Amino acid sequence: MVPIVYSYIAYNENKEIVRGKLAARNEDHATEILGYAGYQIVNLKKTTTAPSLDKYFQTLTKVKPTEVILFYRQMALLVESGLNIVKALELLEVQNTKPSFKKVLSEVISDVRAGSQLSTAMAKHHSTFPQIHCQSLKVGEQTGSLEVTLRQMADYMEKQVNSGKGVKNAMTLPIITLIVAVVVVAILVTFVLPTFSSLYESLGAKLPLITRLMLDMGNLLRSIGGYLLGGLALIGITAFAYIKTPQGGYQWDSLTLKFPVVGHINHLNELARVCRTISTLFKAGLSLTEIMPLVIQNSTNKVVIECLKSIRDDMLGGEGLSRPMSKHPIFLPMMVQMVRVGEETGNLDSTLQSVAQSYEAESEDRTKALIAMIQPVMTIFIGLVVGVMALSMMSAMYSIYGQGI
Repeated sequence: MVPIVYSYIAYNENKEIVRGKLAARNEDHATEILGYAGYQIVNLKKTTTAPSLDKYFQTLTKVKPTEVILFYRQMALLVESGLNIVKALELLEVQNTKPSFKKVLSEVISDVRAGSQLSTAMAKHHSTFPQIHCQSLKVGEQTGSLEVTLRQMADYMEKQVNSGKGVKNAMTLPIITLIVAVVVVAILVTFVLPTFSSLYESLGAKLPLITRLMLDMGNLLRSIGGYLLGGLALIGITAFAYIKTPQGGYQWDSLTLKFPVVGHINHLNELARVCRTISTLFKAGLSLTEIMPLVIQNSTNKVVIECLKSIRDDMLGGEGLSRPMSKHPIFLPMMVQMVRVGEETGNLDSTLQSVAQSYEAESEDRTKALIAMIQPVMTIFIGLVVGVMALSMMSAMYSIYGQGI
């Protein structure tokens, strides 16, 4: 979905009138972004100017999380060394080589020079700096620990990036291997074997069963191959469109938590993300009522989101965090117990950080075990495919030799 550009007039936290533009999905989203930035809206309207090629280029060259992580770490180091915010931003803008990120930093510098806080200026660029980061940085600015908060956000993002790579990397090899195997078999059965079939028929040889089966399979693929590919494409498009609906997305997210082996890894990663988000924001100084909307916004699994919304509603009713959490089986017993301990001792950030580390370690171990299991399985699979193809061809040759042709 291409973002819509809105122009706004608003009061900032110093009761000064500010004007500007921002990109958002819709008007409610734009209002939410400006609210997190501490602006009180006077006027908000959609711009009528046609989007430039530069805007499309920026959309295609979105700033990567790894670049933001590096920016946070460098910014923390510069602020800690005594540089003021504007000077530090200018230095980082000069050394940045990505045009889209340079443009973002240039606009942030302009806003900071105009009197905005760093968190407020960054909040306008929600696609680069998520609201959860800006809220934490706002607290860091108020408490005088901006460099500490920047490092916490860098660590937090780094964990998020690494946790998402595990299952993806584990599934890349088997998927590529399977695709290659299917393509190779299709080529052999469709084009190579029929050539040998013509030779065998001209010699009048009686072919063995396995060779006849492979040839029949090739004939079938040639006759219905186009329909088969079309049907598979239609099924894929229909499934993709259904997953994009609210109900389909919820069912798919529920299914990803139940897949054999991979489902439990996904489950652990989701819980680790929730634990680390609450821990990081609590350590930054936010209250649980402020934290929960940000945790919900940061979650990617719709099943987890629905449970978190229910917990948030129960929290507002005065039930705390651990009791509402215990009502949902998706939150494992150890997590619920540690949250209860954290509430009782006042160390919720450290207890949830321990839970996040534990789940991340278990997820990493299971991912490594999965990769170690996949490699020999795929080797055996490829060996069987090649063996069957070789056997069908060799048996035909031996059959011809045995018949004295």
